[in-house]
Amino acid sequence: MLTVKVWGEFACFTRPEHKVERVSYDVMTPSAARGILEAILWKPEFKWRVREIWVLNPIHHFSLVRNEVKTTASIRSAQNWQENDGGFYAEADRTQRFSLVLRDVAYLIQAEMKLAPHATDPVAKYQDMFRRRVAKGQAHAQPYLGTREFSACFAPPDGDERPIEVSDDLGRMLFDIQFTAEPNGPIRFRQHGPDGAAWVRGRAEPKFFSCSLEQGVLYVPPELYEGVS
Repeated sequence: MLTVKVWGEFACFTRPEHKVERVSYDVMTPSAARGILEAILWKPEFKWRVREIWVLNPIHHFSLVRNEVKTTASIRSAQNWQENDGGFYAEADRTQRFSLVLRDVAYLIQAEMKLAPHATDPVAKYQDMFRRRVAKGQAHAQPYLGTREFSACFAPPDGDERPIEVSDDLGRMLFDIQFTAEPNGPIRFRQHGPDGAAWVRGRAEPKFFSCSLEQGVLYVPPELYEGVS
């Protein structure tokens, strides 16, 4: 089992049922934990499987209002601006949005690596790579706590970490987005295999689970990974 400690000033693990205003789950989601692990070390030869998330700091919420733009950036819009000598004016597209985020968070993530069928090296090789990167503070990309504006710090655990003494039923929580290849699927996603990566058509579906906090620890049910390649 591999372990890393992460922390930050703010975090927002957005509930998908809130469309416009961002409201965070009370604790880090398994998909957010996987994102942090992949930011530190990602290889097509293995998949991360999160087992436990320890909540190390008391859960505190913090509300804020931010100025955002309503329009999503797209290549088509940029091409239209270039062809018609136009441009984007933020003042005309600006709106204020409310966010309910977490403050002063710290977590301990426990996870393991699941080798892909096409992997040729032992899992110990990638485990050692991960431990070295965590010890040196190295990452392929900046890890973040839910949303990209909330950067995460990370380090090896010192052994003195203790989860908070809180047990609670957190209800339905997003586990991850499951991608399934279909010839006529509505989206395109990048799939990795023994012959390299390729863009395929398919479908993306959110997967939820009943989440509970047991003495400050979120245990990810192993059966959620059944059928996941």
